[in-house]
Amino acid sequence: MNIVILEDADFIGERRVVLDGRRFAHIVNVLKSKLGDCLRVGRLNGDLGSGVIVELSGSRVELEIELDHAPPPPLPVRLLLALPRPKVLRRVLAAAVTMGIKEIFLFNSWRVEKSYWQTPWLAPESLREISLLALEQAGDTCLPEIFLKPRFRPFAEDEVPILARDRDAWLLHPQTDSGLSKFGGRAPALVAVGPEGGFIPFEVEMLATAGLEIVSLGPRILRVEQAVPAVLGHFLI
Repeated sequence: MNIVILEDADFIGERRVVLDGRRFAHIVNVLKSKLGDCLRVGRLNGDLGSGVIVELSGSRVELEIELDHAPPPPLPVRLLLALPRPKVLRRVLAAAVTMGIKEIFLFNSWRVEKSYWQTPWLAPESLREISLLALEQAGDTCLPEIFLKPRFRPFAEDEVPILARDRDAWLLHPQTDSGLSKFGGRAPALVAVGPEGGFIPFEVEMLATAGLEIVSLGPRILRVEQAVPAVLGHFLI
């Protein structure tokens, strides 16, 4: 936890907040903070700043805060991600949010098992929890939007062309010689990452028709949790 994220319900005054539960436990047991200590804080979907501990009891902490600067800018990337295995999903989402992605589309493909869509990690409260923990790590406050698209064809035909409009759009696919020399920078972009085993030819064709250029991360076959940070890292420079 590199910042303490404050939600509207925490405020008891314009500059006063009270925290309990997980955040209180982290402040006391992990940060070892004491009365008078100063912490980095940020209001959810708002500014960053600092908070001084003015009251500390056995179950709650009260801070006097000052919010005086904006969170870091987001990466200018829309991430289209074929739904990973449930045990991988949390790690991949956390990496993407930590790196600054604000629009994530989880979509179906032929190699995505139907059972993946039943995971409790796709529940709104679970996606929010993953996002909040990632924001605390990154020192960010702005929640991402995460969209679920369980039907591939309507998504590829009707929505992807609109999402790819007016920006560079790439489809990661290992079976191509085209590399990533054009990746990076601050121009708006869209990146589609497939499931383990990659997209089938029909899906590649449909996404290419929707406006995505097929590119490769190189000759090595990467897992999804490796491919996503690898490609997003080009936009951090």
